[in-house]
Amino acid sequence: MTSFKMRMHNLIFAALVGVAAAAAILTPVPARAQAPAPAPTPAAATAPALTPAPAPATAAESKPLPPTPAPATEEVVNPYGLDALWRQGDFVSKGTLIILVIMSIGSWYIGILKLFEQAKLMRQAKESDGEFWKATSVRDGIASLHEDSAFRFVAEKGAYAAEHHSTPEGSVIERVDLNAWVGMSIQRAIDTVNNRMQNGLAFLATVGSTAPFVGLFGTVWGIYHALTAIGIAGQASIDKVAGPVGESLIMTAFGLAVAVPAVLGYNWLVRRNKVAMELIRHFGGGVHMTLLGGGRGRDVRNGA
Repeated sequence: MTSFKMRMHNLIFAALVGVAAAAAILTPVPARAQAPAPAPTPAAATAPALTPAPAPATAAESKPLPPTPAPATEEVVNPYGLDALWRQGDFVSKGTLIILVIMSIGSWYIGILKLFEQAKLMRQAKESDGEFWKATSVRDGIASLHEDSAFRFVAEKGAYAAEHHSTPEGSVIERVDLNAWVGMSIQRAIDTVNNRMQNGLAFLATVGSTAPFVGLFGTVWGIYHALTAIGIAGQASIDKVAGPVGESLIMTAFGLAVAVPAVLGYNWLVRRNKVAMELIRHFGGGVHMTLLGGGRGRDVRNGA
């Protein structure tokens, strides 16, 4: 009985100890007082915040985007310019414009061609001064000049007239004085050269005198179109008359643009022709005096 009681006491004691131990384990431990965190340093305060790395682009997002088309520039078309004149004009306006263009091209072509021709004649004049008058005879002087030289042509005609003045015997030529016969031959040669130098100048004079009137005809035709547009519209609005009036002004400007260069070129070329012909006349007079003084050559029809 006593041992049984002792066992019961031990069991009760062990149970109490176990309950106390379990209660100690399950009871929460009170939090310790934490010390205040130190203030951040300036370097830490100014350090940039770390941004998350961008996610890798997918295959669809990695393709380049198509270029954005540039904004289309607005093209302003002049409804009253030369292009509009050609597209909207009738056959009279187009014909007038074509005539003015042909006159302009022809005058410029002739002017440039005559300028080169006169420059060539000036070079031939220097050649004659340097070669012909240094020769020992008229025949040698003629041979020293270029074949297409106007000065050689004049000298050949004079020498040929002097060589054949007295042949054949009893001919009509023999009855003419040698001075008059040689002078007439040289003058004919000079006139031939002068006529060649005048070729084309008549066209320049014609263009210079008629081009303003051709342009004026285009002006009158444009005014007629303007009045017709006013009559059809019933009112004189600017959009109805601007096209025909612009056409008339363009025709006037074209006529003046063609006429002024033609007139200036004509006057300039005529002046240069006079200077060139004076050189040829002086040369012809010298050849004439040389032939009368006994400087005759042989038959120079072929430059011999």
